[in-house]
Amino acid sequence: MKKIMMVVMVGLLAIGIMGCGKSESTSASPKQTTFQKAKKDKRVVVGFANEKPYAYATSDGKLTGESVEVARVILKRLGIKEMDGVLTEFGSLIPGLKADRFDMITAGMFITPERANEVDFANPDYSIGEAIAVKKGNPYHIKSYEDIKNNSEVKVGVIAGTAEANYVKESGVNASQITVISDNPSALSALQSGRVDVITMTGPALRSLLDTAKSNNVEKVKGFKQPVINGKSVKGYGATVFRKQDDDFREAFNKELEKMKKDGELLKILKKYGFTENELPGDVTTEQLIK
Repeated sequence: MKKIMMVVMVGLLAIGIMGCGKSESTSASPKQTTFQKAKKDKRVVVGFANEKPYAYATSDGKLTGESVEVARVILKRLGIKEMDGVLTEFGSLIPGLKADRFDMITAGMFITPERANEVDFANPDYSIGEAIAVKKGNPYHIKSYEDIKNNSEVKVGVIAGTAEANYVKESGVNASQITVISDNPSALSALQSGRVDVITMTGPALRSLLDTAKSNNVEKVKGFKQPVINGKSVKGYGATVFRKQDDDFREAFNKELEKMKKDGELLKILKKYGFTENELPGDVTTEQLIK
């Protein structure tokens, strides 16, 4: 079984490691690119945020999830057999990648122009909408971000560093109504305890969270109205993330991803993690998304 380094990066990216071994920089030498080093070592280190269904560690320590398994297939086709994982808070993934704590990010991260200023994205491997959960019975009758904005009593929980945190703000929700939370399980706990009245994340992430928790006092809102930002309905596209200097790695990854779309392997993986054919990214490219 491949080793997984379970790490939470806090503050100045201090790292604690569960299990044996010692974290070390993944950066390549000046004469060697990250891709060349990974092919030579037949090993790569990925950053992930323990968010089902995108990337997470199972109870027996196996690194898996939609984003992880897509990357695993591609990396094997590129001759890179081993994948080690570094567990990181979502908001610290990009800083961790830039600091050479890992070689790439496999966390189902949404492609946004702001993030693309700091890192490079492969082409998307899925597309998805947003979702919300509330207390059983939906006491505030929330069906949209607009409903949150229009009721100053409502507190919404968002995960630090996520696209949803920006969507809520851009929908006009007052900052005093927004509670920033470190991860999905903590968001659910905040909702159950009454610290917030609604939580928001992508549809598959929320479904997986509630399925795992089997909570009787919260529910996913049916008929949620997708947010409209700057006149456009929001639809997120997720992808693997690379450092700016790793063009050769990203380009090789994209070529194999395109083959997976054509041979049906991508859809097969998506279905395994609760996605449907509707969540395929189609022919949309990262270049189109960050314009």
